[in-house]
Amino acid sequence: MTTTPTLTDAAATRVAVIAAKQAKPAILRLSVEGGGCSGFQYRFGLADTVEDDDSVSEHGGVKLVVDAVSLDLIAGSTVDFVESLGGAAFRVENPQAAAGCGCGSSFGI
Repeated sequence: MTTTPTLTDAAATRVAVIAAKQAKPAILRLSVEGGGCSGFQYRFGLADTVEDDDSVSEHGGVKLVVDAVSLDLIAGSTVDFVESLGGAAFRVENPQAAAGCGCGSSFGI
């Protein structure tokens, strides 16, 4: 059984704020694309709807949706929102990632 990634409180709160400012539904789409420093990179964006083949988790009224292809690479992950001196960003804690990079937006399996 493949586990859909989940959102932390901080990530759900941030998505809700961004969605409200853009007058969109609170649906964050997480996908994986080839590229980046380590082979794959994470892509985030607000979605208008949930597609039929999406896996969905919900936290605090915010939905996280992942397409079927990306799910195999990020199953069991947690999406967090982190603010630091270097800036603010969504971060994926991926238990399947064997390698990562300093930017935190790409990984290798």
